Formats: sequence, C-alpha cells, structure tokens
Amino acid sequence: MNATAAVRPMEAADVERVVAIETEAFTSPWSAETFETLLGRDGAELWVLDLPDAPVVGYAMLWCILDQGELANIAIAAEWRGRSLGAFLLDRVLEVARDRGVRSLYLEVRESNAVARHLYGSRGFIEVGRRADYYDHPREDARVLLKQF
Repeated sequence: MNATAAVRPMEAADVERVVAIETEAFTSPWSAETFETLLGRDGAELWVLDLPDAPVVGYAMLWCILDQGELANIAIAAEWRGRSLGAFLLDRVLEVARDRGVRSLYLEVRESNAVARHLYGSRGFIEVGRRADYYDHPREDARVLLKQF
C-alpha cells in the first residue's frame, strides 16, 4: 500500500470517477444523481481515496444517524485492488463513524464476497443476520454484519 494514500471528503468533481468505480464494482450501481444528491446531506459521509498519481481510486459512503451507522458502499477501482487500499479506506471510514458518535455500524455484503467478508471480520464486524435474495444480477443473499464501538 502506498504510504501517501489520502482519504478526503468527496466533491462534486469526483462523482464521474466514483460512478465509474461503482459501475465496475456493483451489479446494481448507484447513479451520478444519487451521489450528487447525497453530497452535503445531513448524516451522509462520502469519502474518496486518492493516490499521488491516481486521484479517486476508491470511495466509501456512510450513513450516520445518532449513534447508529450504515456502511452503504465501499469500493476500490479494479486495477488497484489487492494492494490493501480497501483496508486503508475502511479504517479511515471507521474513524469517521467513531468520531461522529456511531456506536453500532451495520453493512450488508454478498454471501459470495469472501474477500470483503474477511476484511470486515478482521475489523471486528460480526454476522448478525441475513437478507434473502437481497442482491440482483445474480440473485443472492446478503449477510448483515455489525461492528460495535
């Protein structure tokens, strides 16, 4: 992992690149309009991961409502995966949640996404439930994970 990686708040100028990452990472991607609507919205935390020669190689979207949060989306561009950048971004997002007073952070993850499930487990998330047929393309269950601070 590059020691000069930086996580910063998402800006409107980042949305096009974020949508490109979203589209390659998820089978039901969010639109640019969705991200634009969330920018600056109360309770929404949108962050991007920059490298010195590659701006916006990843992003995360976190909801914070009182003492609960939900990690809605987190992704690293395909060409940058496998370099611990996802762990770096997740760690920063966990700091943001903790700083916002979140005590319980939830997320859903595809049952087949063993890499993500391993990463979340290494950061203290535990499985607390399942959502049948939560994902499309392909249809698949989600595991509901929880991290308590």
